[in-house]
Amino acid sequence: MELNESDIPALARGCAVLGTGGGGDVRVGALAATRAIREHGPVRVVRIQDLADDELIVPLSGIGAPTVSHEMPHGEAEAHRIVEEVEKIFGRRPAAIMSSEIGGSNGVAPVAWAAQLGLPLLDADAMGRAFPEVQMVSMYVKGLPADLVIMADVVGNVTTIRPVDGLWSERIARAVCVAAGSSALMADYVLTAARARGAVIEGTIGRALRIGRHQVLEALQEELGAIRLITGKLTDIERRTEGGFVRGSATIEGTGADRGRGLLLELQNENLVAIEDGEVRAMVPDLIAVVDTETAAAIQTEALRYGQRVTVLAWACDPIWRTARGLEVAGPRAFGYDLEYRPVGAGA
Repeated sequence: MELNESDIPALARGCAVLGTGGGGDVRVGALAATRAIREHGPVRVVRIQDLADDELIVPLSGIGAPTVSHEMPHGEAEAHRIVEEVEKIFGRRPAAIMSSEIGGSNGVAPVAWAAQLGLPLLDADAMGRAFPEVQMVSMYVKGLPADLVIMADVVGNVTTIRPVDGLWSERIARAVCVAAGSSALMADYVLTAARARGAVIEGTIGRALRIGRHQVLEALQEELGAIRLITGKLTDIERRTEGGFVRGSATIEGTGADRGRGLLLELQNENLVAIEDGEVRAMVPDLIAVVDTETAAAIQTEALRYGQRVTVLAWACDPIWRTARGLEVAGPRAFGYDLEYRPVGAGA
């Protein structure tokens, strides 16, 4: 499979939905991907089985507060600097780039980085959605050591981190990111194809493309297997940037058939918890997306505005996140919520 310029709008729409409000604005990644394809040609998409066991895969993603990336977008140099550092460490060139998270701009921008680097893109990612913290990846859940993180910023700094575990990779990488202005490009879990097998979530580029081709709310809901939490108007939004994250909450007041109802969303880059009348309707690691009711286009947390007419959808995460280890890494308690995980739709 190849990704051409004509594929980027659908990929961007799908990644926005899977971003659950985070992962960065897909418009930035889509512009970069479109420009890179025009300059360097289509991007070949490969599967893990297409790679030899010892070939290297480099997961790439932007790290930081999504609102900052609007003012300080990544250039072409950062990806080249990271790959150069990988070559120094491993003594060979990577065989493929992989998106660390298929959600948001971090799902689309790797198309640009792959085109610029002349490397194929792996049809897989490490989340099946977007998460805000470095250790919240499938490789960490599977027990692979988080022993290498490489970061590059727009100034030209390259930082190589050798953390003792995934939690330390988040702490150190976040500190470096904040020092860089809360925006940097990052490669974590550089790994061989042999180690990647069974430790990444496969087929997510194709899934994002299928999701993105739906522009009618009912068709999108069916594609996702989602439940509709509420349709209404955004009446309150509170956001702040701190510690390299966007944190806050949003309130949706029901309209039409949902008049008289209200839904509160808790945010940390992504939509984490949906609460109605004190009852939790959906929570991480399941996916919660705010979409435009008319166009079915996802709305990122930094783009939420008073008066928007929206529908909130929720659907099941990849099974890896519902394991005991997955919930420990990215369940509600990992974000400070004293909640017992309940799968989306249970009791609804």
